Amino acid sequence: MKSVQIPYELFVALVEYHLAYDDDCAEEIRQGLEQKLDALVRHELYAKYKTAPTAEEREQARKEYLDKRGVFPDFRW
Repeated sequence: MKSVQIPYELFVALVEYHLAYDDDCAEEIRQGLEQKLDALVRHELYAKYKTAPTAEEREQARKEYLDKRGVFPDFRW
């Protein structure tokens, strides 16, 4: 089973939301989890790019990774 690390502030917000029933931090939690999910997706695409068995799959994963990172096509090699 994989582990995922989150920032301390996000952890505290999750604890307050679930244990103290503080709905004020719901937006902060949503943004923090979205950022973490985006980072996980980028990491998976990068790992796929580095370990894909064929050149076609590597190139496709590289393009997807660069798209996710927001790198403009003009700046790519």
